[in-house]
Amino acid sequence: MATRFVIGKGELLAYGIDAPKKKPGKSHPYTLAEAKRDVIPQIEATIAKFDGLAQDAVPDDIAVAKLTLHPAYVAKSYFPAGLLRKAELFSLGSKTVRIRPRKLATKTAPLESDTVQLFIAGTRRAFRDLPALAHSLTDQDPLSMDFREIETLESMDAADRIVSATSVSDRSVFEAALHLLPDVSAEAVRAPFMAYAASCGYQVAVEYEFIAGRLLFVPVSGDPGRLHELANFSLLRVIRPMPPLRGARPLARSTALAVSFQLPTGAPLSREPKVAILDGGLPDEHVLDGYVGKYFESDESAESIPEYLEHGLAVSSAFLFGPIAPGGTAERPYAYVDHHRVLDAKSDEEDPFELYRTLGHVEEVLLSRQYQFLNLSLGPDLPIEDTDVHAWTSVIDSILSDSETLMTVAAGNNGERDRELRLDRIQVPSDAVNAVSVGAADNSGALWQRAQYSARGPGRSPGRRKPDLLTFGGSPHEYFHVVASGKRKQLAATLGTSFAAPFALRSAVGVRAILGADVHPLTIKALLIHACERGGHPEVDVGWGRLADDINQIVTCHDGMARIVYQGSLRPGKYLRAPIPLPPYVLDGKVQITATFCFATAVDPQDSCAYTRAGLEITFRPHEDKLTASKDGKVSKYAKPETFFPSSEYRSELEQRADLGKWEPVLHASQNYYGKSLKGACFDIHYNAREGGAVAVNPELIPYALVLTVHAPRHANLYEDILANHTKLRALESQVPLPVLLR
Repeated sequence: MATRFVIGKGELLAYGIDAPKKKPGKSHPYTLAEAKRDVIPQIEATIAKFDGLAQDAVPDDIAVAKLTLHPAYVAKSYFPAGLLRKAELFSLGSKTVRIRPRKLATKTAPLESDTVQLFIAGTRRAFRDLPALAHSLTDQDPLSMDFREIETLESMDAADRIVSATSVSDRSVFEAALHLLPDVSAEAVRAPFMAYAASCGYQVAVEYEFIAGRLLFVPVSGDPGRLHELANFSLLRVIRPMPPLRGARPLARSTALAVSFQLPTGAPLSREPKVAILDGGLPDEHVLDGYVGKYFESDESAESIPEYLEHGLAVSSAFLFGPIAPGGTAERPYAYVDHHRVLDAKSDEEDPFELYRTLGHVEEVLLSRQYQFLNLSLGPDLPIEDTDVHAWTSVIDSILSDSETLMTVAAGNNGERDRELRLDRIQVPSDAVNAVSVGAADNSGALWQRAQYSARGPGRSPGRRKPDLLTFGGSPHEYFHVVASGKRKQLAATLGTSFAAPFALRSAVGVRAILGADVHPLTIKALLIHACERGGHPEVDVGWGRLADDINQIVTCHDGMARIVYQGSLRPGKYLRAPIPLPPYVLDGKVQITATFCFATAVDPQDSCAYTRAGLEITFRPHEDKLTASKDGKVSKYAKPETFFPSSEYRSELEQRADLGKWEPVLHASQNYYGKSLKGACFDIHYNAREGGAVAVNPELIPYALVLTVHAPRHANLYEDILANHTKLRALESQVPLPVLLR
């Protein structure tokens, strides 16, 4: 029997539908009188603090306050735009905070909840006028509802801006993030900050600055004893000690072995996929010449460092061959690879701005748009934080938002650090929502688990399920063997997420090489996640699970199984119905449906709690004849919905955020049904758009991918029957010789 490859063109089955009717209800915790009683004194205290700031710390007299919303109002539709506009204030960004509100919205609400804290800005005069505006509000005034949403309003102080204050005393270089003002050039913020920083004894390295969203990231250097003084600058969002680079110095130095191996006899399987490794370079002598297409040095004037070269060679070897069996023959590569040396002698610790200089090299390669596949096994030695998004993450996510590039990023080797302090969480930039974050499994066999060194989740929300996946990265009990430097074919033993990440990219490129260019990078990301196995391990350890070792499990279908891919674009505010293709007969016995949705999205780095601009509400309707009926007996034209993914359409915005809700860029689940309960089954997809935490004004189309597997064990020819019954679908064909699949 011919190989059954994944079925394509699922998007041709999809069609638009009208929006189902909903009955929104809201319990409001505060009356207007209660809000005035509690919030106006807070505003007056904030004004007093603003009046005490030095004039040069408040550029153009613009001050910044923290406006915390009651947890009942975290949805974008409750953004207090009208009140801010009337008060001549505006939002610069937001973050998530956990609070105990003065009053609960419902009896069942938790005592403590996550909520949105807005950074609102305006002239000090505008803040002085705010109490009078608040006093003038009446219950009939539409703005009174905005005011009732406020839990607290306080000044933003120096202590709010300093991160990792305990490690400040021994550091003299810091990275700062500055709020950019709407409709004003970056220079309007940069120039006054440089002047104020100079008055505090600090120097701003503007040559290394990055703009992401409405944040300006810039390194500064100076006396750590005056950091609180510097942090009084009103448009400063956050400042932290400059972390060192990770990845360049691996968890364990590669150890050359007196064990030989053989290179594969054939050339890489395909010449079409364009792949690059961004790392420490390649040594002058190595045996990969037949597989490395081009070699670039981001800074040709800088010298190489032997340790970085070894790391770059090991990462390239992991991509080309995966782990090599001692004394065996390396697996045939799926594609050639270019190597970009982004780490060099100037990246060493003696350069205090290495972090930003290296990010510049990475950004340059990404912006060149030469590659569909990239691997990054380095970044700041910094666990992610829930309150702020780092420059590395912001820059990478912004560039990847068009979905044209699949980038794997090593999660980090900090998994054995202090768990109570959350120092074991994934490291920047593996929290990027548009990238694939890869952790390490400790062995290549069936009894695997997270390698102890591999960074753990959760990620930031959105992007809570991180790392995205695991694959073998080596352990002291089973090393990851890579090509050693030199002219001889010898191995080196190593371990780390630095090698798990390119090993995962190897599978992604393999899918592209086999199925061809019609399968988009975003769809390949969905296919990788779709084929993961959890193995019963906690999601904070393994994300969606371990990537399938055999690429056949990703691109082919066995008896009683059909895997269909949908790929296309979604319109903001519209509903798209994606039917599940089934044969024309009722399926016998139990049927398992597995679905993976992925989308790429623009991001708002200044709004860490509303980071993704896009989100999907997905409703599963298993049987078209079982219609929804209201309490008054009216029957809807829509089939009754059932929960498929962890969050249902009726949960609050807050609950959805806490439980892989609609703003998550990846949704994946499997559900079992009896065949007779499936008729005209479909997913209804609704694309929500936001910007700056509020309703988006001119939202864009977003790319999406859906991978769907129907498994009906009693129907061996399910694949053929589905293709015969749905003529718009077509089986994808291998673009390369098939024997590679039989290795």
